[in-house]
Amino acid sequence: MLWAGFLFGLVGGFHCVGMCGAIALALPGAGGASWRYVAGRVLYNLGRVTTYSLLGAATGVLGQGLRLAGWQQSLSLLSGALILVLVVTPEHWLGRAAAFFVLDVVLARVKRRLLYFYQQPSLGALYATGLLNGLLPCGLVYLALAGALSATGVAGAAAYMALFGLGTLPLMLVFSLTGQLVPTAWRLRMRRAVPVMAAVLAGLFILRGLGLGIPYLSPQLSPAATIMVGANGQPATMHYCHDGPAAPAPSR
Repeated sequence: MLWAGFLFGLVGGFHCVGMCGAIALALPGAGGASWRYVAGRVLYNLGRVTTYSLLGAATGVLGQGLRLAGWQQSLSLLSGALILVLVVTPEHWLGRAAAFFVLDVVLARVKRRLLYFYQQPSLGALYATGLLNGLLPCGLVYLALAGALSATGVAGAAAYMALFGLGTLPLMLVFSLTGQLVPTAWRLRMRRAVPVMAAVLAGLFILRGLGLGIPYLSPQLSPAATIMVGANGQPATMHYCHDGPAAPAPSR
């Protein structure tokens, strides 16, 4: 369901404009050549996409571990449940959770480095600003990561988050270049639509995880595709229908 990441990014772009629009408008380099001005805004947004992709890869490692533990069929259900929990959880609660896990210390360092690069007009500094901006707390990104958890493999999760970032890019890029795109009232309305879109995606993930046998929407997981885990924690031997009888053990 990689397409879900891109669609969620498209809708979430309005949330990004509302939450990070001020940062995008105040990026340095406005007094330089026109091509550098445009290139700087592009690099800033590509920096965000890069960070989202790396976060997706880290989430993919977690998802791969859950698959090896026999949670393959349940990952979509878990993703959908996490999205629903994040939708109903107030953002200030997420901040408290970050403080509980001492993530606020890491966040303070990120903000200091972000302020340093924010004051530099070079193209590299603008890309670094985008990289660090992708690490700032954002409920929308958390929702996207919950969806990436059920993507296939590390590369799949990274691709899911890359497509999510690319979905947010058009609106953020145009807004950073023009300073205005849609009236504030419309931006607020679209921000309110983000939780609705997230709930719809959560429903799709849950439906997919149920394995109801609906093609493309809720396919039934083939038993042959499931990795069985033995009592010792190692993947058990897989047997295929075309395998012949097992060879007898050699005599000693």
